[in-house]
Amino acid sequence: MALHIAKRLLRTRATIPTVALFSAVDRSFSSTSSDLIRATLFPGDGIGPEIAESVKQVFNAAEVPIEWEEHFVGTEVDPRTQSFLTWESLESVRRNKVGLKGPMATPIGKGHRSLNLTLRKELNLYANVRPCYCLPGYKTRYDDVNLVTIRENTEGEYSGLEHQVVRGVVESLKIITRQASLRVAEYAFYYAKTHGRERVSAVHKANIMQKTDGLFLKCCREVAEKYPEIKYEEVVIDNCCMMLVKNPTLFDVLVMPNLYGDIISDLCAGLIGGLGLTPSLNIGEGGIALAEAVHGSAPDIAGKNLANPTALLLSAVSMLHHLDLNEKADKIQDAVLKTIAEGKYRTGDLGGQSTTSEFTKAIIDHL
Repeated sequence: MALHIAKRLLRTRATIPTVALFSAVDRSFSSTSSDLIRATLFPGDGIGPEIAESVKQVFNAAEVPIEWEEHFVGTEVDPRTQSFLTWESLESVRRNKVGLKGPMATPIGKGHRSLNLTLRKELNLYANVRPCYCLPGYKTRYDDVNLVTIRENTEGEYSGLEHQVVRGVVESLKIITRQASLRVAEYAFYYAKTHGRERVSAVHKANIMQKTDGLFLKCCREVAEKYPEIKYEEVVIDNCCMMLVKNPTLFDVLVMPNLYGDIISDLCAGLIGGLGLTPSLNIGEGGIALAEAVHGSAPDIAGKNLANPTALLLSAVSMLHHLDLNEKADKIQDAVLKTIAEGKYRTGDLGGQSTTSEFTKAIIDHL
């Protein structure tokens, strides 16, 4: 049964046409007659609409040439996507090739397909990129964190291939393919080279999972040979967690399979203050990029004007860099960091008492 499913998956992958890995050279974004770049916006659930509104206000004040095409999560499952995401919303991202997503909540244990998993699978978002750096003026246990996690986003333990063998015994398949491993490794080394990074660390558990993680490492080594100027190392996942907590400056760029990336990226966010301060950008084939806030939808404070929009704003900054709107991106990032460093206006999760609106206005005043 397991072998049959794996072969079926590999046959499906084999029919996918090869496209350029990196969109920096060949990008054609949807634009309007007024030279605005059209981007898809998923406000999301809970606090999502509030922090999405903050982004829109800051973008307007900074005169960013973006026109938002908004799509909301449906109230019923769309049979074409098998989730609450509509097919039209996915087509919007495919057409515009760039988007921003607020937090989305999937009901747990209800049998619904994860909204985030749907986006990754349907849009083939193969790499999740999360820069993790200390924010000036915001004190945490570490003062000099500056690393990037790059997570393979489409397979591994999150392939969604589970079944019951016999009553009381279930099996979940971990899928690792050469195609996906080479693709994310290529992106990791490309990212390191183009961003002035010196080291790429491949995170694994090949001492136990010799076939799957062994293949992932083999692909990383193959790519590393093409980048002799980048130092390459391999770190076992449990040792990596310990080293990150003891001394995160040991790492620069970390690349890893899906599940490890999910864990390590959140661990790294904890080093600098939490998911509310962490940007995230998903890279897909065909030049697609979807920035997102990776924190939860916080339904307990939704609609109370208490949410912190920093993560979504910094993710939007990553989106602007992807669009080569670097001047606008730097302007907004500087305004966000200055507002936090100044300390006068901070939301509750940052130790302050400001509302979302007050925090947003302070950022606009710093533009």
